[in-house]
Amino acid sequence: MKKYSVMKSMNMHPKKGKRTILEMTQILSRHGYCTLGEAFNRLDFSSAIQDIRRFNYVVRLLQLIAKSQLTSLSGVAQKNYFNILDKIVQKVLGDHQNPRLIKDLLQDLSSTLCILIRGVGKSVLVGNINIWICRLETVLRWQQQLQNLQMTEQVDSGLTLSDLPVHMLSNILYRLSDGWDIVTLGQVTPTLSALSEDRQLWKKLCQYHFGEKQFCRHLILSEKGHVEWKLMYFALQKHYPTKEQYGDTLHFCRHCSILFWKDSGHPCTAADPDSCFTPVSPQHFIDLFKY
Repeated sequence: MKKYSVMKSMNMHPKKGKRTILEMTQILSRHGYCTLGEAFNRLDFSSAIQDIRRFNYVVRLLQLIAKSQLTSLSGVAQKNYFNILDKIVQKVLGDHQNPRLIKDLLQDLSSTLCILIRGVGKSVLVGNINIWICRLETVLRWQQQLQNLQMTEQVDSGLTLSDLPVHMLSNILYRLSDGWDIVTLGQVTPTLSALSEDRQLWKKLCQYHFGEKQFCRHLILSEKGHVEWKLMYFALQKHYPTKEQYGDTLHFCRHCSILFWKDSGHPCTAADPDSCFTPVSPQHFIDLFKY
């Protein structure tokens, strides 16, 4: 599957990055995208979650909104937010894919809702307090449903992971960019368990996500003096953001002044369309409406 690393493609000087976001914000506001809620309502995220390439992007965006932007949404946008979240939860309960991502999202959302409800009066909440309590109860129910989720063993007489040669299994592990995915896959078979402990695998993962200065600050050595790359990865993950990778990402066309999904494209009339496209990570999407 083709993936786009938005961290790498948006790697620019902070001042230049802020200037780019400000320019995009001004253009979007002239086309009706004045607030985060308006943009959230106008873009069809409800359909995007049905596309496996866009699912993780939308989940990450919802998580960032849950952490800090929930109260900035209008009543309509909040209703849309929870409707999309309901569809995501039901999808995961049905196909058993990506439960860890949704559990993390719901944990952040429940924490935010608890703080808002306990601090009622300290912040402006759109709607009656009972609506927010009902939302919290719904989130807690979703969390319980996901906690009780049982992965059913599929009966298939066809080819399985166990039938693949070791070098192919190793290649699969080396293509994963999330340490937790490697740990999870390592629990499937004894062979994968052994391959998932490969020091070189974790070294490559650390080098992909982090820099040498970060290594030096959190160096973990074994008794024999070897670098513990697996432990290093999870230690570094607590202190620094990892590169974000998505099957598909939103892009902004400076020539046509629209947001679109990269894999869908759009009929740009510029002489060199690719030079007009700027990738928009979930965090950058939110930043567009902060200025």
